[in-house]
Amino acid sequence: MLLGTWNLENLYRPGGPYGPPDEAGYEAKLAALAAVITELDPALLGVQEVGDPEALKDLAGMLDDDWHVAVSEHPDSRGIRVGFLSRTPLTVVADTRAFPAELRPVQADDAGLTAGQAGRGVLAVETEGAVETEGGDGPLRVAVCHLKSKLLSYPDGRFQPRDEGERARYGAYALYRRAAEATALRALADELLAGDGQARNVAILGDLNDEVQAATTQILLGPPGSEIGTPGYDRPDRGDATRLWDVAPLIPPGQRWSRVYSGRRELIDHVLLSHRLVRRATAAGTGLPGEGPPGLPSVGPDPADRRGEPGSDHAPVWVRVGD
Repeated sequence: MLLGTWNLENLYRPGGPYGPPDEAGYEAKLAALAAVITELDPALLGVQEVGDPEALKDLAGMLDDDWHVAVSEHPDSRGIRVGFLSRTPLTVVADTRAFPAELRPVQADDAGLTAGQAGRGVLAVETEGAVETEGGDGPLRVAVCHLKSKLLSYPDGRFQPRDEGERARYGAYALYRRAAEATALRALADELLAGDGQARNVAILGDLNDEVQAATTQILLGPPGSEIGTPGYDRPDRGDATRLWDVAPLIPPGQRWSRVYSGRRELIDHVLLSHRLVRRATAAGTGLPGEGPPGLPSVGPDPADRRGEPGSDHAPVWVRVGD
């Protein structure tokens, strides 16, 4: 089974302010995305930046066989949301923007606006038959997310700050929001794991908008220790029941990025697995298996700069799980 995540970058039908300007551009984008998904051949793919649910259905219609689609009902102010493409039927078990009850709203701008929920919904599904493991198959429970971006926006629709003080403040506001959203996602992961990660097939997928060692990414891992490649990895402990493992260390170093920002390669899209799944992970990568480093354009702070461009500015991130 190949399980993956991919930010599709502004998947809108044509004619709006963010998607392709015409039908030809839309068809080119769908064809570029479909070609990658067909080659990737995932059992289940979590996706981000679905600007129009019907566009995701259009994309599914360009793929081989019958695909099942699920999308969040909680888009952000641009209309983008998360979703799934799956070869097996999906049951939605959660679609939420809620912060844990104990977590207070966080500051979001200079005027004192606060954010008391995630900017985009987190969608969790369950599917049968996608993965087989020793002792019989079990349902696969997966959540997909798109956390607050590191790309900053400022009052009046600006993407450049007036001064460095404003840049620093809005960077802090974005970090507050991303950390709160990661905390909410971790709470959902706890529900999916139900304290039984050794027996449950659970995965968390998505655009975390930060790298492996970032504090916001680390929030998702649960109990510290036992990361892949450390001496504790092969030593079972009580933390395995609630721990998640980022598969990033399984990605070959020469391919360990999923976006290029201002010329700098970043791995900001992630797949995290429960104990039961990570013990059966056989390989992980970015882009397409067997094709080497992903070729990606370098992007800047304004998401409208690539309006109408085919394909995506992100590479898929994937993991292969054996029987």
